[in-house]
Amino acid sequence: MKAPSFAYAKPRSLEEAFELLERAGANILAGGQSLIPSLNMRLSSPELLIDITGLSSLRGISMEQGVVRIGALTTHAEIEKSADIRKHVPLLAQAVPHIAHPAIRNRGTLGGSLALADPAAEYPACLVALGASVAVAGKQGERLVPAEKFFKGLFETDLKAGEIVVGAEFPALKKDERSVFLELARRHGDYAIIGLAAHKTASERRFAFLGAGSTPVLAKGKSLEEAKQALARDLNPPADLYHSSSTKLHLAKVLLERAWNTL
Repeated sequence: MKAPSFAYAKPRSLEEAFELLERAGANILAGGQSLIPSLNMRLSSPELLIDITGLSSLRGISMEQGVVRIGALTTHAEIEKSADIRKHVPLLAQAVPHIAHPAIRNRGTLGGSLALADPAAEYPACLVALGASVAVAGKQGERLVPAEKFFKGLFETDLKAGEIVVGAEFPALKKDERSVFLELARRHGDYAIIGLAAHKTASERRFAFLGAGSTPVLAKGKSLEEAKQALARDLNPPADLYHSSSTKLHLAKVLLERAWNTL
């Protein structure tokens, strides 16, 4: 199928992008790895596509005062190859190879994934597990939204009208902290049957499941058995074409035990 007709604009600054966003039916184009297929299948029909790929200020990885900031237009491949990410945010480094295939990782972006809020995506779960924040900006300025509050529902976020995801901020790994990412899929690169982003600090262990609900599902526990009991009580993963909810719950417990032992 072919995409419906739409107008196209490529702003040269964030301010220009904010102006364009005020038009009815406007949509942001970043890496396009989800949006373009959606257009071609006529699942989306924006009147205006705003191509922000020329905004160099939204690219790159930096660290300041123990906080790692990744720009929204930074690609999965750039995150995967970054020595700083491997050292300071190893959970992301472990998760990125699970994202689709190299061709998609070369084009897809962090910001696009966060703004889409696909419950089967790897980044949202990682942000929730790490207690990271999403940076969003609009005409009124920039604000930081904790990941647990940013993801509201199925493909639904805390983005307000006229706002754009401009990056994400992660606390750098401390010496006594550990992270692990685990995912089960029918084939490498397929959507996850169930996945788990886990992070251990001096005071707690945080387990964020992907593919287990409409948003990342956060679980905590002082012991493995306590965490498993909480999982059985609180987790009700949706069935898909191949796996029942009970099968996914069983696999979630398997991943939980693996992650707990690894941490």
